[in-house]
Formats: sequence, C-alpha cells, structure tokens
Amino acid sequence: MTAGISFDESVLTPDPARRQIVVEIMSAALAAVNPYDAVRRAIQVEGSWLRTAGSEHSLDQIARILVVGAGKAGAPMAQAIESRLGAHIENGLVVVKDDHLAPTSRIELVESSHPVPDSRGVQAGNRILAMAERATASDLVITLLSGGGSALLVAPAQGISLVDMQQMTQSLLEAGATINEINCLRKHCSALKGGQLARAIQPAASLTLAVSDVIGSPLDVIASGPTVPDLSTWEEAWEIVTRFRLESKLPLAITQRLEAGIKGVIPDTPKPADPAFVSAHAMVIADNRTAAEAAAGKAQEAGFNTRIMTTYLEGEAREVAKVITGFGREVLAHGNPVSPPACLIFGGETTVSLGTDYGLGGRNQELALAAGFHLQDLPQILVAALATDGTDGPTDSAGALADSRTISRSLALDLSPRHHLDAHDAYPVLKGTSDMLLTGPTFTNVNDLAFVFIFG
Repeated sequence: MTAGISFDESVLTPDPARRQIVVEIMSAALAAVNPYDAVRRAIQVEGSWLRTAGSEHSLDQIARILVVGAGKAGAPMAQAIESRLGAHIENGLVVVKDDHLAPTSRIELVESSHPVPDSRGVQAGNRILAMAERATASDLVITLLSGGGSALLVAPAQGISLVDMQQMTQSLLEAGATINEINCLRKHCSALKGGQLARAIQPAASLTLAVSDVIGSPLDVIASGPTVPDLSTWEEAWEIVTRFRLESKLPLAITQRLEAGIKGVIPDTPKPADPAFVSAHAMVIADNRTAAEAAAGKAQEAGFNTRIMTTYLEGEAREVAKVITGFGREVLAHGNPVSPPACLIFGGETTVSLGTDYGLGGRNQELALAAGFHLQDLPQILVAALATDGTDGPTDSAGALADSRTISRSLALDLSPRHHLDAHDAYPVLKGTSDMLLTGPTFTNVNDLAFVFIFG
C-alpha cells in the first residue's frame, strides 16, 4: 500500500526541477517501510512451519492462530499476515486510525481516535484483552503493532476512566512530552500496555511484529510494549509528571494510582523475569533507519553526496531547524561532512511545546517554517521535514519544505510568518506558499525524516 503513495504536485510549484527529486527521495523512504512488505519479509511459511528470525512454530501443532494489534499500519499488516497464513487464522481484531481501513477476510479492523483515545479504542481494547485471556497453551497469538498503537489500543486500569486517559494524554502533548514519556504514563494506567497483554496471552505462545515509531526502536516503548517486558517504573512515571509540573493538571485518579504504585500498593508492570515472556518472541520489522537508508540510496543515485547524520533526532522543532540549517551552511562553507551537491538526512522526532493558546500545524511544519527564516540568504539550500505517517499534527499535512523564498512568498501574501511561528500556526503560511507536503494516509509510521539539500 505504501509504495503507491504520492505527493500532491502543488508543492512543486515554487521550483519544479529541484523539488521533483526531493519528492522522489522522500517517496523512496516511504516505500522502504511499506508495512505489507515488511510483514511478508519477516514471516515465512515453509511446509508446516511458520518461521521468523528467532522463532519457529509447527502449524500442525497449533490449534488456533489469533491475530490482535493496533496502529496506523494495522490494515496492511493484517492483509500481509492473511496472505501468509490464510485459513490458519481463526480470527482477529486490529485497531486502526480513522480512515485507515482496508479489506481483510479473517481479521476484523476497527477504527479509533488518535492521538487522544476515544470510547471505540476502549471497546476494542477490552475485546482484545478478552480474546487473549481465552487463548490456550495450544494457541498462537500474533500481535501486530505500529505507530499510534498506544492511543488506539486502550484498556484503562481499574479506577481509571476514558476521560482520565484523554485528559492525561492531552496534558502531556501540550507540555511537549516525547512519545516515550507519554507511553511511560500510559503503561502504568493501562490493563494492556507495558507487558500486560503478554500476561493475558499466557499460556499461549506469543509472536509480535512491530513497525517502530520511536527513536532507537525499543520494543518496550513501541505502542507502549503490550507484549514485552516493561523497563519503566512507577518512579519514572511520577518523575515525568513532576518535571512537566502536571501534578495539579492530571486527573486525581491518575495521580492517586501513581502514588499507590510508588508505595507498593499496586504491583508494577511485568519485568523480564516474569513467566509471561517464556513463550513470547517480538521483533522490529521496519523503523526509521530503514527509511533513512532507502532515502540515502535514492539520493546517491540522483547524484548527491549523502550522509545519514542521525536517527536519534530530538528537541524543540524550531531549535532543531536552526541546527540542521547550520549543517547546511557548514557543507557550503567547508565541504563538511560532505561536499555539494549534498543531502543530509536526520531521523527522529521533534516536539513542540504548545502551551494553552495555539493555532494549526505540526512539528514538521513548525520545523520547516522556522528553517525558512534561516535560509533567506541561502538559495542553494532546501529543507524538507516529513511525517512518515502522512499526518503532521491534527492536520492533513505530511510536513513541509522550506527554501530561501518561503518567507518572502508568505510576506507577499500579507501573512506574518513570525507571528504564525510564535503562535504555532504554521499551516496557513505553508499552505499559502505552496510549501506544504500532502500525501494522505501512508499506512505506516516510523517517526519523522528531515532533509537538508545543498544544491551547490
């Protein structure tokens, strides 16, 4: 499904020749993390054996295969697992983001809200929990996880309501918390996350396939790690609350649960020695590095001297914009780390500290608009910022481009780019200047990619 993703041609208007190759390089990155292909690469059926890297299962000895999961890539992952295992699958349930459905025959797909959970996610989470608890020692439960899974797969812990979870998620997002920090809180307020789904699956065998949307691809963070040991603790969860000064902003039920956990009244999430993981195997099948390497290969084919600078990019979006455009200046001035024409690739995920009064945009749009201010004297450089899921913030944007004329184009439209940047309202500016990246849903999610193109 991802391989067919295309970018709206409106973004080519300011500079078709340069921007066409930029779009082709980003398209190559998305194609490389096509979740359908990733699942089919990860799972092989040879005779009566189901094999992955690190595990194998005799289909003759499995009574039932059940498939559960959640994430933006859930639909193509479900289609791929059906293509491999067909009639061996008895049934399944995978939760996907709104407008991310696709035809399946044995696995039911249901929609839910992202990034703030809703009642449909709770209903689906409870159904998945019940399905897992009915699994027996002769069954195999396959879990398909991808970006967005934490918000989509919801089963609040006892005493926690959906409204509590919604308020907690929104407070953390507005505070600028990273996905890892948000997921730490989610795990300690859930009946599924942080290895607790694995407890429910036991004594059945468990196989997890994950498309990673988190920096470094730690399995315990992807979709809040429902089927792997949880390395986070009650104390870490509370430290996040205090660091962002959310003690009085979070629902009372949340803070009371965290305090009870710290005191030992509530057991922590399962750790590596827990018996729930004896028959459990989990693997990452595509991630940010996969996409970055594919982009690098395409850029090299196009004649760029290319360097993947990092796949651990973090920080406030506008500050990151200053840093990566600085790397572009370094290439122009000193040919370091490569000489022009060059393509520098940065993978990861930035944040935006919104506060309480903000406009319309996303972290990649904010990065691009901020970069525009640093590029006004650099006609040789173009910056691109891409959300690989096709959704940057609560918008239809997948990110944006910026060049030396982005700011001047916005001023010619009587827009105030500085005001819009300070108001976290990049969308109207970038839409007006034809710098917006529009793809529609890509059905995958492996964090973000930022590019600095130095045309020399």
